[in-house]
Amino acid sequence: MPKVDYRLNALVDARLADKGNLADLARTAALNGATLIQYRDKTNSTREMIEQARAIGAALAGTSVPFVINDRVDVAIAAGADGVHLGRDDMDAAKARSMMGDAAIIGLTVKNDADARAAIGSPIDYACIGGVYETLSKRNPDPPVGLEGFARLRAALLTAKPDLPVGAIAGINAQRAGEVVAVGADGVAVISAIFAAVDPAAATRELRACVDSALKEAAR
Repeated sequence: MPKVDYRLNALVDARLADKGNLADLARTAALNGATLIQYRDKTNSTREMIEQARAIGAALAGTSVPFVINDRVDVAIAAGADGVHLGRDDMDAAKARSMMGDAAIIGLTVKNDADARAAIGSPIDYACIGGVYETLSKRNPDPPVGLEGFARLRAALLTAKPDLPVGAIAGINAQRAGEVVAVGADGVAVISAIFAAVDPAAATRELRACVDSALKEAAR
């Protein structure tokens, strides 16, 4: 049984501060269908990140939705988060595992074949392939892999690690959630589709419903 339910990973980005309190946004997503919350912050100091992460963790108490930190193993440990999501320039997953222990959730970004090979050899609990589509949420030097690229990388991971949950990220909305699940995704990671919406709670529910419907269709 996979440790992580990756159906809907809601990324709470520090740049969302103008949308409201990040901890409140995270709780709203968790209460309306998100199955994983990830805090991403590329700009603030370590001290500020730890304070923010602790606030998000406190807001998620009682929701049973796990909480991971993007990139920063040190912040995840200091804030008592459930785990960390690593990219190609971050700490090696094996090193992160040795520091955080077996109970921690460790995820990995996969953008190409080399990343997929690294994921296959790493002690991770999920992988997220992307960007699948163009995104406005992040400057991305890598071109989108598209549905075809996603399906190819997903197949490589599936062959080696059949029980590994694999999500899709970048430019995903309710309609596209169904498209990526149809080509093998176990779920999606989103920022704008939830937090740029007029009603983040309703947007979360819609996305989760789309993912669940597509997964049911794919299982037929």
